[in-house]
Amino acid sequence: MAGYMPNSKNTSGAEGAANALVSTITIQSSFSDHLRNPLVNPAPPGVENRRLQIYRELIYKNIENFMQSGFPIIRSLYGDDDWQGLIRSFIHIHSSQTPYFTELGREFISYLDTEHSARGCDQPFLLELARYEWAESALFLADAEIPPTYISHAGDTAIIEGVPHLSPLAWPMVFNYPVHKIGQHYQPHQPSADPVCLVVYRNRADQVRFLECNAVTGRMLEVLEQGAGTSGRDLLQRIAIELQHPEPAQVVDGGRVLLEQLHSLDIIYYLK
Repeated sequence: MAGYMPNSKNTSGAEGAANALVSTITIQSSFSDHLRNPLVNPAPPGVENRRLQIYRELIYKNIENFMQSGFPIIRSLYGDDDWQGLIRSFIHIHSSQTPYFTELGREFISYLDTEHSARGCDQPFLLELARYEWAESALFLADAEIPPTYISHAGDTAIIEGVPHLSPLAWPMVFNYPVHKIGQHYQPHQPSADPVCLVVYRNRADQVRFLECNAVTGRMLEVLEQGAGTSGRDLLQRIAIELQHPEPAQVVDGGRVLLEQLHSLDIIYYLK
């Protein structure tokens, strides 16, 4: 538009607001960086240290207490200094993708998997043990429920003729280390010769448990997890063929007992 001149007063006001916004963001960023790692990042100027100390303790202690309760075995493997260093590193480095406190365990696993630099005090099974411990706590908090099952007693022919389904509260997991045995008195330095197959599950009494699986059980749960939708007999015959078993009938007969066990533990269920 010919002859148009911008309003210098309005422009100045806009620039002032923009500068104030930049200043506020800078202060907030400095404040956040300090709280995430006060040992590395200095406090923003003009904020009383006594007030900062309240925030520093609130942020760290809340997260540390939650991690200690969510990963008790991992906590037991560290001295105080090494544990605190691990938690402070997590707070400092990792940017969580969720605002929910109950999801901190998942965020911690993400940190260990992609951002954590192993220290001399860290065991090689740290990530796998964290996944195992997280599964236990996550299952305890899960909202899912096991659908009603129509098989009421052992020996019911529906165990083999009906269609088994994997419970939404049963999670098959494979590890390189026997994570279910690890503690202060057992800390393997080398992976197991064979994969460690576990199913971590919550039963109808809301008890979280685990079951160690052999190759047949592990494969069965894997197929069920994929939603096979076939009868127990067809499922076992399929596995017998995959294993190239010389006597498929033996797999089916033995598998019936296995299906009964998994059903009694609430790992599988049957719909009419």
